[in-house]
Amino acid sequence: MAKQNKPTEKIICQNKLARRNYFIEDTYEAGIVLAGTEVKALREGRGNMKDSYAQVKNGEVFVYDLHISPYSHGNRSNHSALRIRKLLLHKQEIKKLYGKSNEKGLTLVPLRLYFKNGKVKVEIGVGKGKKLYDKRDDIRQRDDMRYAERDMSSRNRGL
Repeated sequence: MAKQNKPTEKIICQNKLARRNYFIEDTYEAGIVLAGTEVKALREGRGNMKDSYAQVKNGEVFVYDLHISPYSHGNRSNHSALRIRKLLLHKQEIKKLYGKSNEKGLTLVPLRLYFKNGKVKVEIGVGKGKKLYDKRDDIRQRDDMRYAERDMSSRNRGL
């Protein structure tokens, strides 16, 4: 029987506030340059993307404020938790991201950090900031859907 090569993804952490605060227009998958203790810490699930963002500088993409806690069994060569990390993308993708990030109102937001076939990957989204009324509309729609589903399930139980 032939072995199927399906890419396996294990999510390490997600930026839950990103989809709440931004309209995500486009997404890109990027590799990330990490130290050995950072990968071990991520395997323990010690990543946090809450306030992280990405920028293009000198033809390279960097992610800032991506918090990876120090490895529990590390020694004095353990990594810094909030260091700037380089993302690995193709040159054409970097040019697209540079053009989009220079447009007014668009920013680069890391959405999730995950393992794919043993490698750590970052999903970056090009986002446009939401206004307060947009956020309220999203909350209202989510609540309406929740009420509708609850109503439908209660009707189905009666039958």
